[in-house]
Amino acid sequence: MQMPPHEFEQHVLAAYQRLPSSAQTALDDGNIDIVVEDWPGPEAEGAFDPDHGDGTLLGLYVGVPLIDRYGGEPILPDCIYIYRRPILEVCDSYDTVVEEIRITLLHEIGHYLGLGEQDLERLGYA
Repeated sequence: MQMPPHEFEQHVLAAYQRLPSSAQTALDDGNIDIVVEDWPGPEAEGAFDPDHGDGTLLGLYVGVPLIDRYGGEPILPDCIYIYRRPILEVCDSYDTVVEEIRITLLHEIGHYLGLGEQDLERLGYA
């Protein structure tokens, strides 16, 4: 599947904008960035769990989940990475790319909120 980077980023933004306003506010107030990268980079070192999934990393949350934070705010922002090329490789149509972007974003937001893989799977975001 092919999709130019700018169009892919527009779909990530659209998925974010479809979140309820309370969720957008919580993310905005939570010191978190959402970044689109072509491929996983150094931030993904050690992120793959061989007991879960097929080995294709579509997104990644890097930071301290809200439920694990104590005291003041973290100095550096947490980050949700969305990986464009792996998503394009696993999808076979435009509509599945748009849906996978949405699911990947929700999956990583779930990690930010403190949900584990089993929780996300149960919610349909695995």
